[in-house]
Amino acid sequence: MDAETASQQNCSAHSCTAKPKPKAFTSLRRTAADSLPIRSNPKPTRSVIEPVTTLATAERYHLSGLRSRLPPTARPLHEAYWVPKWGNDGKEGEVFIFSNGSFVCWGLAEEDALRFRRDVLARSGAETAPLRDPETEELEFVMDPSEETRLQGDLIVLGSSPPLSEPESLPKDLPPSAFPPETLLARYAYSQALSRSTALSVLEVSLENYLSSVSSLPLSLEKTGKPGLGRRALVMKLGELLKFRQGLNLNRENFFDVPDFYWAEPVLEGYFNSMSNALEVKARTRSVNDKITYAAEVQSVLRQLLTETSGARMEIIIIALIAVEVVIVLIRDVPELWAESKHNNTAQE
Repeated sequence: MDAETASQQNCSAHSCTAKPKPKAFTSLRRTAADSLPIRSNPKPTRSVIEPVTTLATAERYHLSGLRSRLPPTARPLHEAYWVPKWGNDGKEGEVFIFSNGSFVCWGLAEEDALRFRRDVLARSGAETAPLRDPETEELEFVMDPSEETRLQGDLIVLGSSPPLSEPESLPKDLPPSAFPPETLLARYAYSQALSRSTALSVLEVSLENYLSSVSSLPLSLEKTGKPGLGRRALVMKLGELLKFRQGLNLNRENFFDVPDFYWAEPVLEGYFNSMSNALEVKARTRSVNDKITYAAEVQSVLRQLLTETSGARMEIIIIALIAVEVVIVLIRDVPELWAESKHNNTAQE
């Protein structure tokens, strides 16, 4: 029996509440079985398995506006805001908040993450363009100081790590946190990769909705010979596409480049890349770019057709105006010319 089947049977027996399905298409999900040796063989040095929950709730976060709603121990950590302890009912975890509109909770279940969003992010006004339906990504982690820190299947193992290239990368005088400070930057690196993947999911969903909204345009062109949209509506749709591409490639934190922080820390870069590769961030980014390119080409053809139709219409209008002018000239000048011609004929007689 695999882990997924056992989990389903256990949920059926205990009436588990349904949760959003994880992203089944990533290699991380396809290699989930690699974590079974750890899950099925507990060790005295190994902690219990806990959740890592990532939520994307907006297009962007204004991190500077969060300070008044965060605990006093929260502090900036490289490109994130780090909340070292957060929770209630005796259960505490930590939270990493990134400006790309997503945050990552370690040791907190999804309901706790949603409560963090409601009590902290929403009330602080830090969310720009909040999403109606947040995007989620769920993994798990386990702590074991006798093993090396790594990603194994869909399980993050937090253990020992080689020393940092620059010890100052880990801030001094860290406040008490829910988890050991030795693995703080490893958790940060994995969190940043998770946040990028979830933020990318927001773009993927938005683009799919956009493509559905314009999917009838080629059919309309085939059936009626007309694009089915006016010039203004078509330009607005093209603007949406440009916004997608800008969000994908031109923001300060895009989905291709490795953050500058990791250039001097190859160990942390390895953690970041292992999670990014497992979630296929670069391949998904290329796929989104290809879809945007195709949609832009379709819209460019439709816009060209509108331009040609408009040009033909203008030619007809110009011809009609010339014809009207000729008729007016004839109506105005022909009687006079006729009278003059008749007068000249009479004079000659």
